[in-house]
Amino acid sequence: MAGVFEVEVDGVEHDHGQDHHHDPNQFDVSKLSPEEKWRVEHARMHAKHKGHEAMHAEMVLILIVTLVVAQLVLVQWKQRHPKSYNLVTLFQMWVVPLYFTTKLHWWRFLTTWFIFSVITAYISFRATRKPLACTTPRLVYKWFLLLYKISYATGIVGYSVVMFTLFGINLIFRIKPEDAMDFGVSLLFYGLYYGVLGRDFAEMCADFMASTVGYYSASGMPTKHLSDNICAVCGQPILVDVSEEGIIENTYRLSCNHVFHEFCIRGWCIVGKKQMCPYCKEKVDLKRMFSNPWERPHVMYGQLLDWLRYLVAWQPVIIGLVQGINYVLGLE
Repeated sequence: MAGVFEVEVDGVEHDHGQDHHHDPNQFDVSKLSPEEKWRVEHARMHAKHKGHEAMHAEMVLILIVTLVVAQLVLVQWKQRHPKSYNLVTLFQMWVVPLYFTTKLHWWRFLTTWFIFSVITAYISFRATRKPLACTTPRLVYKWFLLLYKISYATGIVGYSVVMFTLFGINLIFRIKPEDAMDFGVSLLFYGLYYGVLGRDFAEMCADFMASTVGYYSASGMPTKHLSDNICAVCGQPILVDVSEEGIIENTYRLSCNHVFHEFCIRGWCIVGKKQMCPYCKEKVDLKRMFSNPWERPHVMYGQLLDWLRYLVAWQPVIIGLVQGINYVLGLE
């Protein structure tokens, strides 16, 4: 059924009600083109909010104040109670995108989210068991390092597709710009989201495992004395000398002279976000540890994921709080 309604354009009020078809200023909206419909809707919104400048200024002020206060609260929370902050942030990262993607019916994301959740839940379950199985640390680091590399590659491909689309390279392959951009943004979203979520789960599992083994404690001295031939991350013997080339895995010595399996210390420092020795807590020199220039971007990528964690986990909560304040105050 055709709809007719009233708008005000250029100071002239047009009544588009259902019972005034005789008015020459009225017209049937269903017969308009999409662009004309957009203009009519824009005119309606402009007329609706005309004279609300003071209200809009108040809403902007509420937004700015809420962002500043929320940032201060989050910083203080992270400094004073980092464990609870990290757990809540991890839960936010896991749930918030699920709510929006379910609402938007993004089935591909929901499928990947379900697969990721099942595998990660099993890995996390293995990492929190006592006593810790000797094969668990390697299994945990392999899974999260694989996930980290996949998310890194996916994000790079997505970013490249977006940039190629902006420069018009997609036209060479006869791909529509909107299709290429949607594909690139989707890949970028997948890469960044699972990169952030995987790093948070990896850090949690690293803490549990290292504390269970006994060579690491978040505060205080370790409960066990570290032998020269034992890796403090996984608690397993080191079979390859630092100067020798291993068949399966090499051995790495930190500046504090403590020796680890290369795979374990890489998982500890890069995937688990720990920049200190698991035993003596001396700061790790990541530039010396990863001298290969192709590996250095992984460290910068980790810093990018830390920033995106705030954007994905807490920004929707802050915006929801702002909307709640505006609703209580009757601001539109």
